[in-house]
Amino acid sequence: MRVKKIVAYILTILVLLFSVVAVLAIWEVIDYDQLIKRMFQSLMVVLAASAVIVLIFAILDKSDQSGRPQDES
Repeated sequence: MRVKKIVAYILTILVLLFSVVAVLAIWEVIDYDQLIKRMFQSLMVVLAASAVIVLIFAILDKSDQSGRPQDES
């Protein structure tokens, strides 16, 4: 569960950072020729990679739990 929280915080920070840069580009505070396109491509790569990482840890966690003896209370 801890890995999911870390990934969620990282993705939240990235989304906020990209949103701030996008708003600055919209208001023409910064030059954004290819910036927005590259930001969204980078965000998609990070999202895909984090989804794979969470999937791997979910599978590993599930296999660890199936090997444990269950309490019969």
